[in-house]
Amino acid sequence: MEVKPRLLYITNGIDGSGGLERVLSLKASWLADTQGYEVHILVLNEAYQHPFFPFSSKIIFHSIRVGGNPIAYWRAYSKGLMAQVEAIQPQLILVCDDGFKAFLTPLFLKKRAPLLYERHVSRAVFTGTQKGLLSRLFKRIQAQLITFLAARFDRFVVLTDSNREEWPISNLTVIPNPLPFYPDSVSCQREKVVLAVGKQSYQKGYDMLLHAWAQIAADYPDWRLEVYGKLDASQGLEGLADALQIGSSVHFYPPQKAIAAQYEKASLYVMSSRYEGFGMVLIEAMAHGLPCVTFDCPYGPGDLVQHETTGLVIPPGDVTALAQGMARLMGDVSLRETWGTNARTYVTKYAMDTVGQQWIALFESVVGAKNLDNKE
Repeated sequence: MEVKPRLLYITNGIDGSGGLERVLSLKASWLADTQGYEVHILVLNEAYQHPFFPFSSKIIFHSIRVGGNPIAYWRAYSKGLMAQVEAIQPQLILVCDDGFKAFLTPLFLKKRAPLLYERHVSRAVFTGTQKGLLSRLFKRIQAQLITFLAARFDRFVVLTDSNREEWPISNLTVIPNPLPFYPDSVSCQREKVVLAVGKQSYQKGYDMLLHAWAQIAADYPDWRLEVYGKLDASQGLEGLADALQIGSSVHFYPPQKAIAAQYEKASLYVMSSRYEGFGMVLIEAMAHGLPCVTFDCPYGPGDLVQHETTGLVIPPGDVTALAQGMARLMGDVSLRETWGTNARTYVTKYAMDTVGQQWIALFESVVGAKNLDNKE
């Protein structure tokens, strides 16, 4: 009987509603429930007790307690990480953390199992909206450092071919995110709802989306823009909607576990992000037969949406083109139905079984190479 490697996923927590948490719930549960892997997940500060997404009961959870000033935090994290790895004795370690500390894992774990890194967002997250000479200089140094550290992982996994452009390293592997569902029921294309899903943040570009909506709302008075995701009053989005006089047709809602119902209700999906790592909500929308209008931001959306076939790919930041793209589909139900049908067919390649086998092949390759090195 084949002995499968013991897996350890390292992440901050699983209580969030983001794409990283959703993907981890899918992959880890699939590996534990259907493939017979022993799966461990290590989080910070007990952030596994109230998961937003369901995880298999077979998964074993662990926690590191961190806090205090930066020195105390790093000391507790590095010491706790080494202790947990020593106790669990994994044969494969997978880091699922988009923050800077994740890149230090190879330094913390010197004698270890093969180490894989999963990148779920563009490295633009390390540049963001920094202002001031010192801040920009710090970010530039940090960007160079993460490139150096990324090369120290046994494999560095990105989500699309376009993501390769960000990482000038030789240990890259591309494996896309899996589709969480492929529903029997799809959008009827009759409700006049444009949908967006994602937390309120600079990354998601909802300020640009509102400016685009303001250009077309008066021409489509029966349509609504509905945005689901973690609310953040500091983004000032409701105030912006009121200032643009579109408050009556724009609605913000907190994250929904049963988000599939919102995809089914909508007739069009829109993504206004400044950067992404993949854009999982796009394939979720397409699985429900929704055409998509998206910025061709770095990186992912341009790889997922087939321009003029499953939706429209708009130049990054072109608010007027985004408005025109939405208007084109809002005014043409036949086109929405055709592209929605195309989209639903296209995303079958992201099925969990298909993507999961790519991960298993990577596991076998990395573990096999490690065993060969040990024999030599």
